[in-house]
Amino acid sequence: MWSEAANRQNKAAPMAMLTAAPKKEHSMQAFLKVEGLSKAFVPAKPVFANVSFTIDKGEFVCIIGHSGCGKTTVLNVLAGLDTATSGHCFMDNREISGPSLERGVVFQSHALMPWLSVRKNIAFAVLSRWPDWSATQVKAQVETFVSLVGLSAAIDKKPAQLSGGMKQRVGIARAFAIQPKMLLLDEPFGALDALTRGTIQDELMGIVRDTQQTVFMITHDVDEAILLADRILLMSNGTENPDGYAPGRIAEEVVNPLPRQRSRADLHHLPGYYDLRNHIVDFLVKRAKAH
Repeated sequence: MWSEAANRQNKAAPMAMLTAAPKKEHSMQAFLKVEGLSKAFVPAKPVFANVSFTIDKGEFVCIIGHSGCGKTTVLNVLAGLDTATSGHCFMDNREISGPSLERGVVFQSHALMPWLSVRKNIAFAVLSRWPDWSATQVKAQVETFVSLVGLSAAIDKKPAQLSGGMKQRVGIARAFAIQPKMLLLDEPFGALDALTRGTIQDELMGIVRDTQQTVFMITHDVDEAILLADRILLMSNGTENPDGYAPGRIAEEVVNPLPRQRSRADLHHLPGYYDLRNHIVDFLVKRAKAH
């Protein structure tokens, strides 16, 4: 279930859990490569340092950790919206150096233009991606992705006429409509009620399967990470220790051993679910401080 690095860093965990599944191997030509990333606002105390990981094409990776560990900064660097103090990020063998429509972002808030309808909000993004497309092409693209998130009946409504869950659906549809090479999700369901959140999680899983999209997602929700992710990165916070300051880092990579065709309804019935959940919760409660 866990990587070799996890075995070294989690000697207290039961051996049966640590050997439940083999380590996932990543190709040398990984689709996304993050190498030695660090971010410091105070030079002697970086928020995080030496963050390195890879994501294969079509893989869904979640990062989880307490507030302040730097996970949103990592996502913003991948989106090209922030710069790291040191380190490099490469996508499809090209270094990330700024925003690009090759990376679609869904934020915690829906970030819709309130004066435009659902149709026009998504059409604006589509035309930014393909400025030479005809009105017919744009219309077809918009309607396809609005349908995928179940909002065809609301396509000509403005954001003020939509519920919170519907607005987030529009944000997801907009991100998918530009057909990015990678999707970056910054806790997109955090403000939703449990029932709406669960429904959209299931919809997202279905769309990701259909499109084979590569996804990097931030979440605070352990069950959400287990439901959605192929791998879960556990990030520690920077900490003052007796020997000095230790910056935050990726403390452990957890490979999700559950069947990929899982659903929210049957998740807790799957063998290995509680071991996996307890391991992540144990990290967050007891081991999420850097050492």
